[in-house]
This record gives sequence, C-alpha cells and structure tokens, in this order.
Amino acid sequence: MGNTRKIRASALALAVLGTLFVGQAAASGFQLREQSVKNLGKSSAGSMVGKDAAVVSLNPAAMVNLDKNTFQADLTVIDLNAKFSGGGAILGNPAKPLTGGNGGDPGDPTLVPNMAAVFPMHGALEGLTLGASLGAPFGLATKYDPNWVGRYRAIESDVKTMDLTLSAALKLSDGISIGAGFIWERAQATLTKAIDFGTAICAGSGNPANCFNPLYPFQPQALDGGFKVKGADNSIGYVVGAQIAPTDKLAIGLSYRSEIKHELKGDLYFSGVPALLASDPRFVSGPGGARLVTPSITTVSVKYAFADNFRVLADYQYTGWDSLQDVTIKRSNGTVVGSEPFHWSNTSFYSLGMEYDLSPALTLRGGIGKDKTPTNDATRTPRLPDNDRTLYSIGASWNVSDNLSFDAAYQRIEIKSPTINLPVDAASGNTSTLAGKYTGHADLVGVSMQYRF
Repeated sequence: MGNTRKIRASALALAVLGTLFVGQAAASGFQLREQSVKNLGKSSAGSMVGKDAAVVSLNPAAMVNLDKNTFQADLTVIDLNAKFSGGGAILGNPAKPLTGGNGGDPGDPTLVPNMAAVFPMHGALEGLTLGASLGAPFGLATKYDPNWVGRYRAIESDVKTMDLTLSAALKLSDGISIGAGFIWERAQATLTKAIDFGTAICAGSGNPANCFNPLYPFQPQALDGGFKVKGADNSIGYVVGAQIAPTDKLAIGLSYRSEIKHELKGDLYFSGVPALLASDPRFVSGPGGARLVTPSITTVSVKYAFADNFRVLADYQYTGWDSLQDVTIKRSNGTVVGSEPFHWSNTSFYSLGMEYDLSPALTLRGGIGKDKTPTNDATRTPRLPDNDRTLYSIGASWNVSDNLSFDAAYQRIEIKSPTINLPVDAASGNTSTLAGKYTGHADLVGVSMQYRF
C-alpha cells in the first residue's frame, strides 16, 4: 500500500509540476517585449530613451521626452509556428512506445494589448511628469492536440500577467532626469495535461511487470485521465530609471524592474479518475497553488543621431531568470505534493536598430536582436521548448498631424531548434520518456496610435 501511495503522489506531482512556469515565442522564457510597436519595429533598440508613452513602464525617467499630454494604444499579434518530431516510451521488457501524433501547431495567434498615458505638469510643478500604463510583460498561450505523444507532459497552457504601472519622472536639469514607478501585477494561469492512470495502477500493484503483461486488466495508456490547474494572484513591484542626454545627439537610458513574487492560489481538477483510485484523496479536486517569481530586468539603451533625420540605437538587457530554480506544489493545507528543478539561468539580450525620417510625416525603422534562452538541455520540456533567438524587425510611423500619429511594425523571430530528452523520473511522477526536436519561428505584427493634446 505504501508503494501504491508513493506512485499516486508522484502522479499528482507529474500533473502539477512543470505547468506553472511556461514560455512563449516573443522573448526568452515567458517574457514579452511588446509594450511598444515603435520598439517592435527596431527590435527594442533604444527602448529606454524613446519618445513614446510606453516608457511609463519601461523607463519612467524618459517620460520627460514627451512635452504634451499623450495617450497611446498598442496592439500586437504573436503567431508562434512550431512542429515537434520525436516520441517516447514506457520503459520495460519490452518497452512500450507512446502513442499519438506530433501535437500539431501549438501556437495560435495571440493578441497582446498595451495602453499608456503621460501628463507633463506645468506651473509650480514644472519638470514633473506623471504617467500610467496597462500592459502584459509576461505571458503564454499554447495548445497541443489532446492525444499527442507528449500529452503526459503538456496539452494547454494559458498564462497571463497584467500590470498597472503608475510612474513619475523629475527633470533635474537639461539632459538629466530620473523616474520611478509602482507596479500592481495580476497573474493568472490555466493549464492542462493528461495523466496515465493505467501506468500508475499497474506500477503500484506491487509487481511493476504487470505493465508489460497483456493479460493484466490495467495497461499503460489505456486509462488516460485529465488534469487542469487554475490559479491567480495579485502582487506589487517597482521600476526605476534614469536618462542622460549630454548633447542633442546622444541619449543614454538605464532602467531596473524588480522581481515580483506571486503565491498563485486556485484549484486542481482531475477527470477520468478510475474507480480504483477514486477514494484516494490525492486525486480529489480541490484548492492548491505554487509560487511564481517574475524576474528582475535591467536595461541600458543608447541613441545617437548622426544627422537630424538619422538615428542609430542599441539595447542591452539582463533578465534575472535565476529566480526560477524549482517549483514546490502545495495543497491549501500546506502539504507538499512535490518539487521539480528548473535551474534557469540569467539571460542577455542585445539589439541594434535605426530610424530614418523620410519626411516630417514618415519615419522608417528597422533592427536586429539576439536573445539567449534561460532553459537548458537537461530540464527543457514541451511546456517551454525554448532556445536562443534572432530577431529581425521593420516598422514605420505616420505623423498625420502634430497631434496624431500611427505606427506599424513586423518582426520575425528565428528560433534555434531546441531538443528535449526527458527520462523517466519516479520522484516527480514521470512514468515515460519523451525525446525529440522542435522546429519553428514566430511572426509578430503590431499597430499603434498616439494622440497628443
């Protein structure tokens, strides 16, 4: 009975672990950089020194670049195209291959909205600028076919964060400003996967060889059930920044965004639980949760104007993904269900871009970027088939009048083909192997409107 309970607890850990921290294709890990369509068009180069309302959440000190009340709305569609080739097996004598297809294309087009407003103060408050923004700095939306070969690791992942940022900037002197912002963040997650109850029963029967005896009534992959976890939390963080513009040609921006710690609370749902396991409290739906820490982000931007109508920009960004080392799952009574290592590493992002004013009404821009992945070959999973990326971007601005402008941008992200090679891991409940390779890329299209008054 003790062995059976261990197998059942491991199956629950398998159902939960690896679901609360997942990735998408717009940036490394599950980071999003789509706060600004202008930045999208130049691969985020110069993002901390922009004349763009999105700096409310990126670098509050740069809000002083806007001399009018400004409202901005940005919409970006992220379309991940990915394909898995590979398979897995339930080890034994003989091994049993996992059934199912390649999962299809897990990345449906996903809309990422952002809004920001900036208000320069006047009179006695001259030099002070206030701002507010709503945006999504982290997120994911992927969905595999329910019967794919990797269904025991991942099926659906829908993770959203929404930030409300309230910022203030102070112009200390000509060319020097500082800023700070308060971040209220809402995090939500809905994730699903399959559970191989057949393997759990035969492996826990006291004779694991039953899993390979065709006469045994409970066979691997013959009693699949489902698992779903939903959780949410609100938490707070901050962003601080500075901007130095020693000449009209040169501007340098520095920004730091803090970690934000979440204790996701929600419910665990099990479906298709066999009657033999129905009385086990480990497979009863109920409240539970886990800890999520979104990483700190440090960014340095440089802009240099070689001519009045031509500017070169660059960005360096350091993301503290070491905040994600492992995941511990607990039920609401504090019982630890299990823990699984992730061992993510901190990452660096570099980009170089340019802007050219073709006329007072039309600006063209482009950029290229290199983005490192926080994942590694030892712990990479189908929930995050992430790898190093190269970004190629083009964009344009149309200044309709002194008050109204529109922006559009396109970005192509080429992803270095990641491999996964996941072994059986009884401690975390993974009762089968999964190995293979992903090929894919992402296309991002964005439009925005800025109104000044």
